[in-house]
Amino acid sequence: MHRLLITLALLAASGCVTKTKYTALEDDLARTREGLIGERDVALQKAGQCAQDLDAASKARGACEERAAELDREMQRQAAAARANELEAQDLKSDLRTQQELLARLLKDKNALKATIDETRAALAAAAEREREAARRVAEFKDMLARFKELIDAGKLQVRVVDGRMVLTLPMDILYPSGSAKLAKEGREALMEVGRLLATIPDRRFQVEGHTDDVPIRTAAYASNWELAAARALGVVRALLEGGVAPERVSAASFSQYRPTAPNDGDPNRARNRRIEIVLVPDLTGLPGYDELKRLSGG
Repeated sequence: MHRLLITLALLAASGCVTKTKYTALEDDLARTREGLIGERDVALQKAGQCAQDLDAASKARGACEERAAELDREMQRQAAAARANELEAQDLKSDLRTQQELLARLLKDKNALKATIDETRAALAAAAEREREAARRVAEFKDMLARFKELIDAGKLQVRVVDGRMVLTLPMDILYPSGSAKLAKEGREALMEVGRLLATIPDRRFQVEGHTDDVPIRTAAYASNWELAAARALGVVRALLEGGVAPERVSAASFSQYRPTAPNDGDPNRARNRRIEIVLVPDLTGLPGYDELKRLSGG
């Protein structure tokens, strides 16, 4: 454009340019000017578009930056929430462990309480059973007293509890003469009556035990007090059998002088030691724990 203007100026200055050529040059200049103006307009249009695009891009960048900031804030909120959730989860885990430990203790306490209750029930049942057994024994003892009342009142027999056993004691002076195992008449009559009464007691066994004092004996019939006590016990067994006691329910034993009821320090006490005892053999089947004892013994 500048070269074209310079060229026109030079031609005008030289004065040698024709009108036609000048007109052509002007037209060319006008076209050039229009082209430049068009290019300028296009450039201005592009510049405007670029400005618009730049503004849009700037706005978009701002929006992106704002969105990025918002996302960053959201991420921070999410991170904080995650940390809070993690702490809450830890608290919940701790609470869960605490609750599990508490539950375990409660279950343990429950089992211990159940065991205690079971033990208490078993103890109460055993106590009730012992009480029933005691009541039964007391009733049995009272029954024995009632059955043998006449003989007791006549001084021919005593009913006692010795070493946990019910014992009928007959003094030797009404049964046998001194140093003898032959029943006296009064003694036989008393034993026959005892036999009749014992025969009416169901499901019980009896052991006749012979006892002497400590005065030694050595005869052709009795080498010691053992033999004398045994012979006397057997004589009582025979009298009880005659009174009606079944033979499978009675037995005899000798204790010689070795279970005295009083010191052998005089005639009265020696007389007390010379005796026959009819023992009601204890029935263990009614005692608590009998089944366990039977199992342990292999019975």
